[in-house]
Amino acid sequence: MADECVHAAGIRDVTPSALGCEECLKSGSIWMHLRICRTCGHVGCCDDSPHRHATKHFHETGHPIIEGYDPPEGWGWCYIDEVVLDLGDRVTQQNGPIPRHIDDRD
Repeated sequence: MADECVHAAGIRDVTPSALGCEECLKSGSIWMHLRICRTCGHVGCCDDSPHRHATKHFHETGHPIIEGYDPPEGWGWCYIDEVVLDLGDRVTQQNGPIPRHIDDRD
């Protein structure tokens, strides 16, 4: 994994916005995996999910770095520099159990 990118200095300790993908919980949709924005704490679903809310959040806000959040995986991704970051001990802890919304068709 890459150690740095030009946006790594902007990684913040954040509070998760929800106990799952914020938008999917509101709409009753499913997700595969979760990503958390390391600028504001928005929790969105990954690009393998039907609605790709984490990437949509990046396009709407320009917040460059997400973290693999379900479960906390210790890596980040910079959308702009397209690099994986090792977050080491800077993983975001979950606020509680994450509900499972994985598509049963797999």
